[in-house]
Amino acid sequence: MTRPAALLVACDGVNVDSEGPTFDLLIADLATRGLTLTRLQLETDFIGGTIETIAAKARAAGAVLPPDWVATIYARMYAMLAEGTRLIPGVVDAFDALDRAGIPYAVGSNGPVEKMQISLGQHGLIPRFTVVLSGQALGRPKPAPDVYLAAAAACGARPADCVVIEDSPSGAQAALAAGMRCLGFAEHGPDTPPARGLTALGVPLFHSMADLPALLDL
Repeated sequence: MTRPAALLVACDGVNVDSEGPTFDLLIADLATRGLTLTRLQLETDFIGGTIETIAAKARAAGAVLPPDWVATIYARMYAMLAEGTRLIPGVVDAFDALDRAGIPYAVGSNGPVEKMQISLGQHGLIPRFTVVLSGQALGRPKPAPDVYLAAAAACGARPADCVVIEDSPSGAQAALAAGMRCLGFAEHGPDTPPARGLTALGVPLFHSMADLPALLDL
């Protein structure tokens, strides 16, 4: 792969491991509201969306959710993440390599900006990014390409010259729709539902951030 003009990355599952704790929170909460889900079901049917889309799917599957459920889950999620969110091993070294190469990098996420301020901010990462963008805040979350197109513009790079790192099929669809190259980060191997979805889209996988500089020809 030729060296990119900019690197655009998802937030959850690429920079920080906020997805695992969030899944546990959702499974426990939905079980009290008439919907029992396994981790596999949640990863297969719900990953890559927003809390709002999860609420809609949960209601369609029979969950009885109060009108303020989305706001309540966000509040609980923010409090949980503020207690400590695991940094993906090797991601800081990858950013250091990008800095040495003079390549800008930015975040494009479906999560709210407030969530990223908590999960990324506790590790001091936010000032390192050219921009941190939320597809939800833009009104066009992934798989729409808008968040990555906006991130590329902020980095001063043409979409075709960008590389996106994604861990979800919907995020990869956004990258491909934007005309960008995409690599799939699958920390837990190729046999998880998200990893299989990435493979089905033709997105090459890698499993360690230590491999990223070489993949980007840095």
